[in-house]
Amino acid sequence: METEVRHRGRLIDHIGLVVRDLAASKAFYSAVFEALQVPMGGSDDHNFWADELFVSTLGSNEVEGALTGRHHLAFQARDRAMVDAFHVAALASGGRDNGAPGERRYHAGYYAAFVLDPDGNNIEAVFHGDADRSAVSVRITRAANPPVESHPEDGR
Repeated sequence: METEVRHRGRLIDHIGLVVRDLAASKAFYSAVFEALQVPMGGSDDHNFWADELFVSTLGSNEVEGALTGRHHLAFQARDRAMVDAFHVAALASGGRDNGAPGERRYHAGYYAAFVLDPDGNNIEAVFHGDADRSAVSVRITRAANPPVESHPEDGR
């Protein structure tokens, strides 16, 4: 039997969404995350977060650069050199500068670069400083054709 291997936790660092109504969004995501058994990480007057998702109002200090719509993706980098290489490659491949590589005020050691992709989405590469990781990624291995569960009590 073939197996399928997937990796999690090494590409996406965080996703930032800008919303119009923070209270309504917080109520929605709180309910969704509770159902998924994912705890809320915290909140303040302009933001709330859970794991890799950060939801902010336009007035938040975390929303910088050109407003590009509601999409911001941040990719993890292993070091500062990788952030720099990301910026060079992105600009060489049709991206537009939205923040040259450098330290940011988010927390000590936050080194990032921002570019706008061809559609105007704000794409970031970030290195959070030297740290030990428990694993390079979370590895999920699944059988290619997993058995289908039978639920005779409800006709499935």
